Amino acid sequence: MDVLPYINEHKKRFLDELFEVLRIPSVSADPKFRDNVIEAAEFMKKKLQEAGADHVTLIETEGFPVVYGDKIIDPALPTVLVYGHYDVQPADPYELWETPPFEPVIRNEKIYARGSCDDKGQVYMHVKAFETMMKTNSLPCNIKFMIEGEEEVGSSHLNDFLRQNKERLKADVVLVSDTSMIANDCPSITIGLRGLSYNEVEVTGANRDLHSGVYGGAVGNPINVLARMIASLKDENFRITIPGFYDDVIEYTAEERAEMAKRPFSLDDYKAELGISDIEGEAGYTTIERATIRPCLDCNGIWGGYTGAGAKTVLPSKAFAKISMRLVPNQSSEKITELFKKHFLSIAPPSVSVKVTPHHGGEPVVTPTDSIAFAAANKAMEQTFGKKAIPTFEGGSIPVIASFENILGLKSILLGFGLDTDALHSPNEHYGLFNFYKGIETIPYFYKYFAELSGSRAPVSQ
Repeated sequence: MDVLPYINEHKKRFLDELFEVLRIPSVSADPKFRDNVIEAAEFMKKKLQEAGADHVTLIETEGFPVVYGDKIIDPALPTVLVYGHYDVQPADPYELWETPPFEPVIRNEKIYARGSCDDKGQVYMHVKAFETMMKTNSLPCNIKFMIEGEEEVGSSHLNDFLRQNKERLKADVVLVSDTSMIANDCPSITIGLRGLSYNEVEVTGANRDLHSGVYGGAVGNPINVLARMIASLKDENFRITIPGFYDDVIEYTAEERAEMAKRPFSLDDYKAELGISDIEGEAGYTTIERATIRPCLDCNGIWGGYTGAGAKTVLPSKAFAKISMRLVPNQSSEKITELFKKHFLSIAPPSVSVKVTPHHGGEPVVTPTDSIAFAAANKAMEQTFGKKAIPTFEGGSIPVIASFENILGLKSILLGFGLDTDALHSPNEHYGLFNFYKGIETIPYFYKYFAELSGSRAPVSQ
């Protein structure tokens, strides 16, 4: 297999096409972008057809459609189900972008745009890798594509889709590029993801905004109360104070933690890249452990009262916050959500009323390192990077990974090419040209080795 000549010949077109879809503001969280989300789905459908996929269609769900396509060259060969998403995070705050988020540009060999890495850039690598194999007659096994439009809002309709399409989605393994690697010169394969519990809270005081001079000091201020409640969710050691929160958390042995610590990491570089003078987190754990194998709780947004120009002296009637918890293997998002809701209501003082609204969640996952698929991914990385990949845990969440296992009975391979420094979910998100092209080069080798290794052993899903 020699895919580089074709990739090199068409790399400008590959990039131009990526720029086309990056210009589409497919923000699934904001209803005003609904038509744009559909436009991005249509784009993916068209490009799969042009690449040579069969049965390409948009399958409707209760939310946004799933783009499906396949190429079955021989039913006796193994089948890989490729998963990705065409929706993106909101670009707010727009004023912090150096260039407009939906007008992609290249600076310092990086593509700057919302979705450049998460996940349009990474899922589009798979479309172009597929095209490359089709045009070079080197496709070694069957491929199915499932590209959704609701990942950034929790994939809330995807479980129903999986149940309704079990036969259509039959495969041996799921291949996903929605994760990162350690560095461009240090390839890695993600073997674990944290889960998620995401909630919105509303604190209400008086029946209207009050004059802070007339009522200040005598009536509960919902913003002050909310701030105290949020602050109380962690103790002085940054341990989460919700009763029962840690009951199911797996504690790793000293030997296991020592093995994880072999991952290259510079705390000084970490702080410098983030522009911070120090780090903080749960006592007794390293920075990498805090961000991967330990759960956490964070306030993702807080608002209330007057935030316009100048001054308006009021005690607001309401204050709001969005609070998320990242979960580790063995924790249940449903259980943690209930524990959070019960606790948050219990700590509210009588001066206010509190409402907790759960949004979406996802389960933590661990993928096996003794499977055919993992061996194939490792060999593919070694082929194109010149060194073996390091297995790593990652702090983010992909809710559908657990669903693939629970509903379809399929394990996943998390073969990401992004970097932690790519500013995902932040202003100035970017994705390296190196990473984009290296992904297109590496993915065909995954199929090559997966087909070869599957020839003498049972498929990984059995």
